[in-house]
Amino acid sequence: MPNGKPAGVRCLHLQADRRCAIFHSPERPAVCAGFAAEPAICGENLDEAMRIITWLEGETA
Repeated sequence: MPNGKPAGVRCLHLQADRRCAIFHSPERPAVCAGFAAEPAICGENLDEAMRIITWLEGETA
């Protein structure tokens, strides 16, 4: 996504199994490569992660 990914928009590289299609590629954005998954952001499961990330996106919009 050349101009960045807007909040709430699924990444173009996110596959159906929720894995990144360009994870090992040099095309992977630095912001993605620098993301450190941790419980404060990702919670304990997918539903919790989505609630936390949605809230964070709203707070930083």
